[in-house]
Amino acid sequence: MGAEEAGRMLEKVPGWTLDEGASGIRREFRFRNFAEAMRFACQVGELAEAEGHHPDLSVGWGYCTVRFRTHAIGGLHENDFIMAAKVGSLIPP
Repeated sequence: MGAEEAGRMLEKVPGWTLDEGASGIRREFRFRNFAEAMRFACQVGELAEAEGHHPDLSVGWGYCTVRFRTHAIGGLHENDFIMAAKVGSLIPP
């Protein structure tokens, strides 16, 4: 997927940004403390296992950064954006 198409797809997943020269997408989720960030990371992990599409996660005090990139193709695929939407839905409105 090229940068232009990735930009169009990005409009459908608020809060996510292009990463790695448009070969990935990322979003940082903020929390009140480390325990909440870890709970969210575990939810993301369970979702990823169920869907068979795994992100890179970074967790620290009050944050969890989620990055999607389809490693098999070395860039972005529609599935990355589908997973981004599903991860975003784990946060209550």
